[in-house]
Amino acid sequence: MTFSEKLTDLRRKSGMSQEQLADRLGVTRQSVSKWESGTAMPELVKLISLSELFGVTVDYLVKDWIEEPAAESGGEDLSARQAERLEQKVDELTNYVKGRVYRYDSKTRIFGLPLVSIRFGFTRNGRVSIENVARGVIAIGNCAVGVVAIGIIGVGLLSFGVVSMGLLALGFVAAGLVSFGIAALGVLALGVSAVGVYTGGVAAIAAKIAVAVSAVAPTAVGEFASGSHVLLWGDGLTAPEVRSFLLEHHPDLWQPLLDLFASLGAHIK
Repeated sequence: MTFSEKLTDLRRKSGMSQEQLADRLGVTRQSVSKWESGTAMPELVKLISLSELFGVTVDYLVKDWIEEPAAESGGEDLSARQAERLEQKVDELTNYVKGRVYRYDSKTRIFGLPLVSIRFGFTRNGRVSIENVARGVIAIGNCAVGVVAIGIIGVGLLSFGVVSMGLLALGFVAAGLVSFGIAALGVLALGVSAVGVYTGGVAAIAAKIAVAVSAVAPTAVGEFASGSHVLLWGDGLTAPEVRSFLLEHHPDLWQPLLDLFASLGAHIK
């Protein structure tokens, strides 16, 4: 029997569905389906988990020939075949270990999602699959999707990463309702380069208000500014001066936003 056949047999004898087995191992149902169809092989840590779950050895799972009787062929031919198959399995496992991704999903779940999901590491071929994306209430990893997402790429209500997208996004490249980054895009965007409705930073373009060294917006405050209503830095600005200018053209501006832009305008340089 091959690994895929053994896994299918063990799962069925245990009375588990593919979904239940996937949940026990912290992987997707598609992963289990691929293992059972023979199109993919689990990494070493999952093989160990499978052996413990079903009460069998890892050798039994990976060695196709372990249950074959010696009478099937001559001793010399059988030994050569065994050596060849074992070498193949070792190579497969080595490849998976070299591309190992550390995975952890907490047993505590909220609305079907792990409270904490962690995925760190790199696959051997450098590709990112859905199995290697951290998905949870709190997600941490190379790629993370969650309510709170922390990763090289983070997507969530609160996200932090090199590339970050969310309600509140913080990263080198950030996009969201409120975003902070070297390059920021959002309703409120603050960064070295910022684009949005309300923006601030070094170079900023806005649909309404921009406060930056170089600002372009209908209402613009900056050392270099362009717009319908412009307040130039000149020899310096004070927070009250910026506040008065903004209130003149935006009397209904939200107070925290007014305070932020007043402070930012007084410290452009």
